[in-house]
Amino acid sequence: MTDFAISPEVLRATVAETLGAKAKSVTVALDEVNVVVGAADYLEAALLLRDAPGCRFEQLIDLCGMDYSDYRDGEWQGGRYGVVSHLLSVSLNQRVRLTVLASSDDFPVVDSLQSVWNSATWFEREAFDLYGIVFEGHDDLRRLLTDYGFIGHPFRKDFPVSGHVEMRYDEEQKRVVYQPVSIEPREITPRVIREDNYGGGLH
Repeated sequence: MTDFAISPEVLRATVAETLGAKAKSVTVALDEVNVVVGAADYLEAALLLRDAPGCRFEQLIDLCGMDYSDYRDGEWQGGRYGVVSHLLSVSLNQRVRLTVLASSDDFPVVDSLQSVWNSATWFEREAFDLYGIVFEGHDDLRRLLTDYGFIGHPFRKDFPVSGHVEMRYDEEQKRVVYQPVSIEPREITPRVIREDNYGGGLH
């Protein structure tokens, strides 16, 4: 293992050369290398990032879904749903962020990275549960955090904050029941209090 990572610009050049036309962009922001690939090239790009001599990203340390529908106050021009992965090379002491956008907003699908890094298994289940992103080739794509009867995907920007239904244990029926949300929506406006002597009266 190397003691010091190479500079982000050198890594950017290495990753760009490795991926070639499979990368839509390879940029550096805040000293981090960011790679964007198309859905059709996602799996092959992941394999190259894992195996290429100058990359060797042996570990997938995080993967999450994204909903860009309100990104930059609606100025975003790309696809609505994306998947962002953070990769680590232990042997070369370097990191990269890999982003892919699903080609369809109505039914977002991208390839699973489970066959590349087995740590993707639960990360992808979480992204499926919370965003409704389907990972093609995943061998056990089930909800992970929400209840089995849950309807919808709660991290989508159009999902209501209070949800659609709530569950409770019914003592008479001796089982869990679902019912419409009973929380009344309300808007909380902070009250500003001003005092003549605020701050001890020092002027």
